[in-house]
Amino acid sequence: MTEQGEPEVLKEVQLPDPTPGPGEVLIRVKAAAVNFSDVMRRRGDVYPVPTSLPFVPGAEVAGTVVAVGDGVESPVVGTDVFGTVGSDTSGGYAELAVASAYNVIPVPGGLNLATASGVIVSGLAATVILADLAKLREGETVFIPAAAGGVGSYAVQIAKQLGAGTIIAGASTSEKRDIALQLGADHVVDYTTATWMDDVRAITNGRGVDVALEMSGPIRLGETLSVLAPFGRIVVYGSVSGSVNGLDTKALEQLLYDPAPSQSLIGFNLGTWFAERPGQTVAALQRLVGWVSSGEVSAPSVQVLPLSEAARAHRLLESGRTTGKLVLQP
Repeated sequence: MTEQGEPEVLKEVQLPDPTPGPGEVLIRVKAAAVNFSDVMRRRGDVYPVPTSLPFVPGAEVAGTVVAVGDGVESPVVGTDVFGTVGSDTSGGYAELAVASAYNVIPVPGGLNLATASGVIVSGLAATVILADLAKLREGETVFIPAAAGGVGSYAVQIAKQLGAGTIIAGASTSEKRDIALQLGADHVVDYTTATWMDDVRAITNGRGVDVALEMSGPIRLGETLSVLAPFGRIVVYGSVSGSVNGLDTKALEQLLYDPAPSQSLIGFNLGTWFAERPGQTVAALQRLVGWVSSGEVSAPSVQVLPLSEAARAHRLLESGRTTGKLVLQP
């Protein structure tokens, strides 16, 4: 894209082949995951790092290593890998993409490339949020919105692996609520209604939940805070609404001052974890890959579109009608 805006700013063009620098690998992309962070950068939403134009979106791919830079001993050429890619201007919506060798791992047996391409951003985010940030403990109650989507579908299953006592899933349609139940949720609510908070309070006998995830935006944050139990933790990992305006300051007053029920409000950005706590992040990824490889956690269903339909993929993701993971295939 040479400008930010609606999905139509995404254009299929021919660019020079990238080359790997020291410590980097060149990947022939077989599948590129479509994440909401790609949508945010395309729209020009508030984002942790600048988006320099022209820009090739795409944070994670799966494919085959076709060249390596100086100092790279592993992975070797010919290895199928998945991981995060990209630079200030160039990402994974491409036939070829460059990644740090440190940021890719071999695809485990039994995991196809289309599925592998969407594991890191969604699955790792869910793992770090629940296990490392919220520190979900055995027997606790957790609320997970968008439970049939990328992060949400992983989060339901990971909460189960961590021993959650009650998993309450939020989803906007009966189809999505059925998916959440199949993944292991104990209860489901339609969190697009005005009464979903009452439903959650009824399920928890008025106490609220110990851990809540939030990704809709500031307007919904106050609603989610209202279902948080004393000593509860809420982790915010995005704003799919595209806006950071409309924060309910009354909710923050209750959180911090009156009655200040010892709750925690935590912001999450996966890039910061890679940059500041790489060892802990890699350990979380290894834990996730172990769950997926053993079948204890199932990767979301995948809908594959050709790379030329990147704009359509963004429209689908923004519509909120998709389940599972959208993947582009060059």
